This record gives sequence, C-alpha cells and structure tokens, in this order.
Amino acid sequence: MRKLHWVGTITLAVLVASSSLALQGQAQPATPTSATPKPAQPAKAGATTQPAKPAATSLGVTTDKITVPLRFDHYYTYEQVGEALRALHATYPQLTTIDVVGKSEEGRDIWAMTVNNPKTGAALDKPGVYVDGNIHGNEIQAGEVCLSLLNRLLTTYGQNEQMTKAVDRNAFYVIPSVNVDGRYHFFSDPNDPSSNRSFRIPKDDDHDGLIDEDPADDLDGDGNICTMRRKDPFGQYKTDPEDPRLMVRIKPGEKGEWTILGEEGIDNDGDGRVNEDGEGYVDGNRNWGINWAPPYVQAGSGDYPFEASGLRAIAKYLVDRPNIIVVFAFHNNGGMYLRGPSTKAEEPMNPADIGVYDIMGKNAEKIVPGYRYLVSWKDLYPTYGDFTDFTYNTVGAYSFVGELFVTETESYRPPPKPGAPAAPPPADVMDMMGGNNDRERERLKFNDYVTQGDLYRPWKAFKHPQFGEIEIGGWVKMSSRLPHPFMLTDLVHRNASAVLFAAAQTPSVTLDVLAPERVDADLYKVRVRVVNAGSIPSFTYNAIQRKIHPQDTLVVSGAGVKVIAGGKVSGMPIETVAYKPYRPEVQFLQVPGNGKIEFEFLVSGKGELTVAYQSLKAGKATKTVALQ
Repeated sequence: MRKLHWVGTITLAVLVASSSLALQGQAQPATPTSATPKPAQPAKAGATTQPAKPAATSLGVTTDKITVPLRFDHYYTYEQVGEALRALHATYPQLTTIDVVGKSEEGRDIWAMTVNNPKTGAALDKPGVYVDGNIHGNEIQAGEVCLSLLNRLLTTYGQNEQMTKAVDRNAFYVIPSVNVDGRYHFFSDPNDPSSNRSFRIPKDDDHDGLIDEDPADDLDGDGNICTMRRKDPFGQYKTDPEDPRLMVRIKPGEKGEWTILGEEGIDNDGDGRVNEDGEGYVDGNRNWGINWAPPYVQAGSGDYPFEASGLRAIAKYLVDRPNIIVVFAFHNNGGMYLRGPSTKAEEPMNPADIGVYDIMGKNAEKIVPGYRYLVSWKDLYPTYGDFTDFTYNTVGAYSFVGELFVTETESYRPPPKPGAPAAPPPADVMDMMGGNNDRERERLKFNDYVTQGDLYRPWKAFKHPQFGEIEIGGWVKMSSRLPHPFMLTDLVHRNASAVLFAAAQTPSVTLDVLAPERVDADLYKVRVRVVNAGSIPSFTYNAIQRKIHPQDTLVVSGAGVKVIAGGKVSGMPIETVAYKPYRPEVQFLQVPGNGKIEFEFLVSGKGELTVAYQSLKAGKATKTVALQ
C-alpha cells in the first residue's frame, strides 16, 4: 500500500513558514483588496472596434439591504457574504463569533463564524462540526448552503427543539467562502459556468514566459463567456433539426455546417491560440498537504502543498480546533455526497468507520432527493491532495464532499405513465462532461418556459478580429452548474438539513459511577460506565489505527484514596477485567457510537472519589462519589 504523505501539526507549521518565505521571493501582480473596487482593465489591441458595453448584472443577485432572517431567493456576492455574517452576529452576539481566518492572494478576508452556546460549555469542550463551501470560485451556491445553515441554527434557536439541541450540544465552525477571490471575480467578471475555479496564483499555463496573459474575453459585453462558432462547410457539426440553437455531429458522408471555435476570446498574446492561459491554475481541492502529487500526476495541484495562502490559514484553523469530528465541504455539481478515500492506494478504509459514514451518507440520500452517496475514487475519479483526505487523516473527522445541484431537476417533460419503469439515475456527470442533445433540448425548453430565457443566450453575429464573421451564444455563467434562484431555497434547505442530521449523531457521552461495593475494611470495588448516545464514536477508528491524536482518558483520583487496580470490563455473561499493570488510575478508551464501555477499579481509603472523562472530540464529564 502506498504511504500517505503526512503534514501534521508540527510539519504544517514549518510548511506554512517556508511557504510564506517562498512567496516573498516571487513577483506578485498588484491586485485589489476587499475594500478596493477592481480597477478597469485597458482595452486589448485588436479585440474589436465595437463600443464596450457594461457587464450585465448577474442573474439572482440583489442590491437589497441584507437583513436577518436571511433570504435565499438570490445569491450573495463576496461582499454580501460578509454583510450577512455581520448581520447574524449583530442579531445573535451571545451565540456567535466572527474570525478572519486569513487573507487571500488578493488581500481579501476569509471569514469564519462559530456558533456555540457558552452557557452549555466552551466550544472546544463540545463536538465540532465544520462546514465550508466555494473552494472553487465558480461553485457559489456552496456559500449559500453555509449561510442557510447558520441562519437556521440562529433564527430558530429557542423555538425549535432539534435546532436548540444542535447548538447547545455542538460547536459549529462555518466558512461560507474558501476561495474568496474566486467568488468575487465570478460575480464581477465575465465567466462561463465552469471558469474562475482557481486560486489567484499566477501560472504560465502555455509555457511562454508570461503569466495569465490570455484569458477568455467577453467580446459582446454581456457579462458572460459563451461559445463561438463559425460557418464552415468542412466543419464537424450541423444545425440540430429539432432545435436550431443546438448542433449535432455530422455523420460520415454528410456536409458540415459549423466549426466550434471554443469559448469567447481572442489571441491576446499572438501565439496562434485562444484562451490558453487564464487565471491560475491551482485547484484548491488538489493542494492539501496529504497524498499530494505534482502537476504531471495531478492537474492543478500547484508547485507544492498549501501553495494557496487561504488553504494554509484554514489548515491552521482546523488544527487549532481539535474537537472537530464532522466535516462537510460543499461544491457543485452532480448531486453527490462523497466520502474518501480519494485514491485506490489509500484503501482499505477501516470498516468500522465505513459503518459510521453509511449512517450519515445513506440518510443524506433520503434528505436530498436525487443525490447519491458515493466513494470518491471508485464511483467518480481519483484525486490527490484532497481536502477531505486531509480532514479524515490529519484532523480525525468524518468528512464529506457535497456536490450540489442535479441538472435533471431542470425538467420539462410529461408525467410518467402509470406502471412505467423508473427513470434511470440522473446523468449529470455525463452532461457536465459533454452532454447529449436529448437532455440539452429539454434544458432549452426549461429555459424557455420555466425561466423565460434567463439561462441561454441565442446565437448572434459578431465580427471577430482573428476569425472574421462568427456567432456567439450558449449557456450563461449563472446556469448549468447553478440552480436558477427560484430553485435555490429548496437546495440550501435540504443540504443544510443533511449537515444537521450529522450534527445530531455526534458523540453524546455521559458518565455513570455505580455505587461503590465494600470489599474489605478500606477497600472498595468501583464500577464506571461511559455511555455514548450518539451514532458517531468519540473519535474515528482511523485515528486509533494511525495514532492521529491522543485517545480519550478516564482518570480516577481523590485526596484520601489510592487506586490499587483498574481495567476494562468485557465479556457477557461471564465478565472479565483486563487490569492495567501500570498507573491503573488512568485508562485510555474510545466510546463506540450508540454504545458503552465499562471499567472496574479497586480503590483503598476514605473520602471523595472523582472520576473524570476527557475527550478531544466528545467533551468532558465528571462524577464524584463518597467512599465511607
């Protein structure tokens, strides 16, 4: 089995320091901060002689004041995410704190909100539930899921019993936008649904000595990067006879009609290629310091692990919160809840941990219709430097990636006939990678009759400075991977509910000390029972196997007493005690989900006896009994 490349607490600190020094020696382009509007870009020579048009306002973006309770019939820009967090904190200051985790490459703040009721204990003394989104700049609805979770936790606290219990029993750590530069630019710049994923780390993608010099260009000024096509009798495509907005491949012997030229753009650097060196590319979900691989193995992995400054900051944030036991990272799209491992080489996963994952994953499938619970490397594709591999193997947390949105829900079809076989599962991954025209025809009807044309731009003629007479059209940036705003409320509510289900399963450990039994004059037998009412154990089985962090402890003490012997009780119906030979007053344990573990101690002396349970991830419990 291939070994994992560990970046633990100590080596992480070293890496962060060395990475910072490495970046100081690199020339970085001047970039705007979160408080500074993006400067206007100079016109590119030869781009077009047409007058520039203002970029259209992004679909589903509001200019209304952000108020509590938050609304989810629109998307939140980067600035509005900050406004929403501040509004929640101002309304619920006793339950929330806001931290600036770190700064992005362009100087924007990465915000985190903690939700905790201090009256029921300090955050670090409770199970931690970590949720983030938008690690890829274009995957914006992930941020809305995070905001929806926060909004529900806070606005229903004290009114809804389940939500109140969730806040009282857990600490929630939420980062709505990991790739804050990406979120900013997705809204403010022209994009297509899949562009602007990278962290803003300049790279020479075309190996010409220049960086990020040939991105896509919004030639028609509509705020979107659509598709270019050109009339060509030798092309490989012809007009779809069922819908002239689509094209189909020609068959052998047929005459062509169109050549697809790719996305809107020009040859900015004069190398004969178009759009070949856009921003980045460093993929935030391939740059984590575990099982990392260089770019010739894993595209987008960066020059070294934690090259992205935001990831270094978030890694430290996670390590500083060792109570985190559940992690959800939201992306788009395809309708999936993915667990690790992310490569076959990391198999087999501990079967006891798989059982815990199954509880949460199989229920997520029921909570969010159309979503599938899958294994990353086996059911999708392998990846290296993956975030949830880091959190499972370094933080010691059960970790999911939630791939948001099923395009199959963009439907325009008659109801199924009685007795007809069930439809096959949605082909979102296939559609995302290339699609099929039957599905595209249905999506166009959805665009026409359900969203009244919001999602698709009809083909329009354009005089291209290099290609001549062309047409530009296709799906807009706020389509395909993103739900139309009218569908957003359901998406964020259901996926936040999947998180809330997991939060209800976190370890809930109680301590019982049975009545001491006198064995001799000053000798007592003391039975201690540790019970976990949650489905999740007090820490992962992987953490035991790999010694990721210390185990839970059970400590017996008292001023006038001495522990003579102590050990774990096992066996039914005939019990045995595995006495610990040294320091029997300290026992190490993991409390299984929905289970118990018992210890027996022989104690001499008189007075008060204190039994204290302590866990990094399941909190603390203490009981005192009298020996008399």
